[in-house]
Formats: sequence, structure tokens, C-alpha cells
Amino acid sequence: MCGRHRAYFLRKLKDWKDAIIEESRQTMAQLQIDSLREPDLADRASSETDWGIELRTRDRQRKLIAKIDSAIRRLYDGEYGYCEVTGEPISLGRLEARPIATMTLEAQERHERIERVSRDD
Repeated sequence: MCGRHRAYFLRKLKDWKDAIIEESRQTMAQLQIDSLREPDLADRASSETDWGIELRTRDRQRKLIAKIDSAIRRLYDGEYGYCEVTGEPISLGRLEARPIATMTLEAQERHERIERVSRDD
């Protein structure tokens, strides 16, 4: 991976992280504004359900931020773009589609097959 590719993926990862953080800020601000003003119990229950879903989404995104940070660290360490299992380069197309990828497509498929078989036992 050349310097231009590294710079491109660093910008892509940082922009993705910034977008997630901004969405989280907006969610928290909206939660404070809306803090369950509905007088009707059915409306309040519906709002609580909606906010529960939103908060679960934010929790998944919090975990995604940790993966983005890990990818940024790998970029700085010179390990980004290489499979953690085989050591082979991960294709640019795969990194474009999934910038936090840590395995080649083949290694990921193999991992998922093994995981599926183990789960079935």
C-alpha cells in the first residue's frame, strides 16, 4: 500500500469516526430536549421503544469506534491492509467496502465457516 492509499484510508476512517460521534451528540441532545413529554401512556411507551432502539444503535456504533481506532493504530504501525491471519495484503476493494477489515475475504469466509460449524455443535 502506497502513501496515497494510507492517507486516503486515514482520512476515510477519521471522517467515519467523526460522523458517528456527531450522530451520537445529536441523539443525546435530542434525548434531553424530548425527555418524554407525552402525557398519553401509549405515546410515551412508543417513544421509549424508539429511544431504546436508538440507544442500542449508538452502543453498536460505540463498539465500531473502537474498531476504527484500532484500524487507525494499524495504519500508523504499518500493519493496516494486511491480514492478521495469513499476513497477505487485503485487497483495496475490500478495504474500500470495509475499512476496518482485519482479514482477507478468503480468511474471513474460512473464519465464518468454522464459527458456524462450532455454533451448530
